[in-house]
Amino acid sequence: MTDFSEYSSHTDLALDARDMAQAANHGQTIPGIETDSTRENGIRVTKINVLNEQGSKALGKMQGHYITIEVPALRQKDSQLQDRVATKFAQEFEEFLRTIGIRKNAKVLVIGLGNANVTPDALGPLVVENIMVTRHYFELYPNDVTPGYRAVSAVAPGVLGTTGIESSDIVQGIVEKSNPDLIIAIDALASRSMERVNTTIQIADTGIHPGSGIGNKRKGLTKETLGVPVVAIGVPTVVYASTIVNNAFDMMHKHFSEQTSNTGQILGLLDNMHEEERLQLVKEVLNPVGHDLLVTPKEIDEFIEDIANIIASGLNAALHDAVSADNVAAYTH
Repeated sequence: MTDFSEYSSHTDLALDARDMAQAANHGQTIPGIETDSTRENGIRVTKINVLNEQGSKALGKMQGHYITIEVPALRQKDSQLQDRVATKFAQEFEEFLRTIGIRKNAKVLVIGLGNANVTPDALGPLVVENIMVTRHYFELYPNDVTPGYRAVSAVAPGVLGTTGIESSDIVQGIVEKSNPDLIIAIDALASRSMERVNTTIQIADTGIHPGSGIGNKRKGLTKETLGVPVVAIGVPTVVYASTIVNNAFDMMHKHFSEQTSNTGQILGLLDNMHEEERLQLVKEVLNPVGHDLLVTPKEIDEFIEDIANIIASGLNAALHDAVSADNVAAYTH
């Protein structure tokens, strides 16, 4: 089985890793991996369970549960679709918490990772702005809290370059003082697929490592480091230039194959190279000259606000029974 750890720095998505592993395994089932996928009303939900060390090595991802919600039409700024995605996200997240054994009355700390001043990295702080926080009511007026709510707190710790303190150290101090039962960490991700940028939400119970998708090795927010279960929510907002070039070769191959059966005459040796070999070649060309840039779509300003509202409203519905998932649209705009 191929080890994809050397390519994992280019993506945070388990679905990307699954696609790579399946391609290398010629479409055959990957040992140690369970996958289930459904599609309804333009929303595709894929559940990936990494069961053991063999599956973890095959994907280059930690053992655990991953849910990916893909909505290609999100780029069209359809408000009704956004409402449906928020409702679907709320339903999937609530079921996810049940699956991993989180109680209805568990105290929750929401952590919005990222830099609020850098648009592609501002997802976490924007979600925190819209989270329905209630912990202070439980602390100050516990007898007056309406049934259907739980204690929720939220914080955006900033980034190392701004605070001079690792996000994990800030979170650890907050955890020691507030004693939550669950941490939800929200961060912008990197993807190896252009189609999944700005259209995908990933949920995972494996914690989160800030900056891992762009090659930064930082102390993670995990159950092992914090002593509390950590659920990660992320959206890919950036992609490497080398990935774009590599995907462009795939699109050219598809285009030319529709015109002729002899694509080798047009694309030469690149036509016969494995996708990951070709990606490594592109990286070797771009890296020395500093051109393997991180790229984000030009509409990121509008998108980041929309997706942050979707996630925040979905979380509000999933965490508080008093906020119905069926009426989550009221909390989206």
